[in-house]
Amino acid sequence: MAAEAPGSKSAKANVNLSTADLALDHYVAVTTEGESAGVVQLFAKDFNQKIQASNAQSNSRNEVVKSLKKQKGEKLNCTVSTDIIEESSDYMVAKVTLKFEDFTKTDLVTLERVGNDWKVTSSVNSYK
Repeated sequence: MAAEAPGSKSAKANVNLSTADLALDHYVAVTTEGESAGVVQLFAKDFNQKIQASNAQSNSRNEVVKSLKKQKGEKLNCTVSTDIIEESSDYMVAKVTLKFEDFTKTDLVTLERVGNDWKVTSSVNSYK
């Protein structure tokens, strides 16, 4: 049996998503810091991303996961802030704001408890 190279399972690593805050923090790390561990685990099976722009787009879970895996290790040059808009025992809506030098990206993220873990179920992005 051959030994696996270190880090070869990074995209399949089991990440602690037992609370909404942990899942939100991991979402921010995945989308802004190039974190690749637990990317597949983070998103609900029916996840959908909408991008509100002059040419509105919609991306499936598979498209978003594939894109994030390609960005492994890439850190965005921006200031990140998060605000919890709504929260209950099984549901959270958060606003993640990324301030770049020339523009601001706002990401409304919905998280839901799925079994023992929290998953990102939707994301709506807008730009200013």
